[in-house]
Formats: sequence, C-alpha cells, structure tokens
Amino acid sequence: MTRLPSLFVSHGAPTFATEPGRAGPLLRDTAQSLPRPKAVLILSPHWITRDVEVSTAAAPETIHDFGGFPDELYQIQYPAPGSPEVAARAIELLQAAGFKARANPSRGLDHGAWVPVRHMYPDADVPVVQVSMPHTLDGESALAFGRALAPLADEGVLIIGSGSLTHNLYEFRGGATEAAPYAVEFVDWARKAVRGHDANALSHYLESAPHAKRAHPTPDHYLPLPFAYGAAPQGGEVKVLDGGILYGMLAMESYLFGDAQAAAA
Repeated sequence: MTRLPSLFVSHGAPTFATEPGRAGPLLRDTAQSLPRPKAVLILSPHWITRDVEVSTAAAPETIHDFGGFPDELYQIQYPAPGSPEVAARAIELLQAAGFKARANPSRGLDHGAWVPVRHMYPDADVPVVQVSMPHTLDGESALAFGRALAPLADEGVLIIGSGSLTHNLYEFRGGATEAAPYAVEFVDWARKAVRGHDANALSHYLESAPHAKRAHPTPDHYLPLPFAYGAAPQGGEVKVLDGGILYGMLAMESYLFGDAQAAAA
C-alpha cells in the first residue's frame, strides 16, 4: 500500500465552491497527481466541540453552514459516502494518543470540508470522514493531533487540515485588487516555516509569525496547518500551492507535505 502525504488547504469563503480562482485547479491537479485514497479524513474549523468527535455517518449530508450568499450555493450537494471503518480507526488512534474521542453518527460535512474536497474529487466518489476541532486546541496540541492520526496515511487515507492561511474577516474588502502587506508577510513567514520544517515556529506562531494576531484574530482557521504538518512524514518535501490572496486579506495558499511512497511493511 502507498503512504499518502498530508495536505493543508485554504478553503476561503463559501463562494470558493463556485469561484475556483487559482486555488481550485491547483487542488484538482494535486488530487490527480496522487494515488486514489481509500478515504479522506479532514479537520475543519467549522466543527468545534468540547472533545474530539469523528463522523461515523455512512452517507454524510452536505451542510450549508453559512448565510447571505447566492442561492446557487445552497443548491450544491456533495454526496460523497462516509467511511465508518476509517472513522472507527481514527477514534482508536486518537484514544491511544490520549485524546478524548467519540463517534458522531449523524454529523455531515460542513463547507470547510466539502468545498475544497469537491474541487479535488468532483465526482464525490471518495469517502470523506470529518473530525472535529476540540475547543482547547492550540499550536502544540494541533501538531500532536496530526501525529496521532498519521498512521492512517500508511493505510491509504489522505489527511487534510482545512482552514485559511490568513483569515481576518474584519478587514474584508470585496473589491480589493491588492493584498494587504501584513497578509503577504504572514504568507512569506508560513512558506519559510513549512519549507524549513520548523515545527516550533508553526506551533508557536503567535510568538514567531509577523502580524499573527492580525492575520488570525482567532486561531481556528490557522490550527489546521500544524495539524496537517503533524500528520506528515518528518523532513519530507513540501509543495506550495499558491492560490493568491483574495479580498485584500484572505490567503488561499495550500501546502502538500510529502510525496506518495511505499508504506513500511
């Protein structure tokens, strides 16, 4: 069996579903370059719980967890199957690593999950399992969270952390054509950190990144990055998927951590 890399994706606004821009084709091409996964396991900041929950639904619903957007977004369905088997294995791994984790048999896929995965697997023919973000998660525990689930990559599961590389919606500028300098500086820092395999910088971004609090007034959309990094093989290649910066402040950059390779026997 092939060991899969892990992926951090910036899922942007819900309109990313219908406005792929630069980032959508990059995600599609990345998926096509990888072996077909047994399933996708994805962490999204739009499902935050007290302890970790893992969706065990065999047919997860498409959740339209947003308001005030064009009607066409609410008509989109992403009917990918779930994988109760992979979900059960994820719970087993998380509990073994000391996380309180339990099954949620009814949870569907929120837009942080189905929007980017829809660009990658438009036929909805790859099972998707969503895992929640525990409300106490920080940079260090996000790394540990990813490392706890890393064995799934040896079992043919593509692990994805879905967030946004910058996410200050207070500064949203719909007609902006130029990126705010602070967002550019944060993206430059993140590229350097991931390419340099600087786990300490990634997990302590508030101390090491420029404009960290401005780029992320809350940590939820950042933490999928150290999560995805933690799930990757240490020291592997990092591929930058430069999706640009939208609305002056929303970085759509994603990272592929590692190459597909033969899993250890």
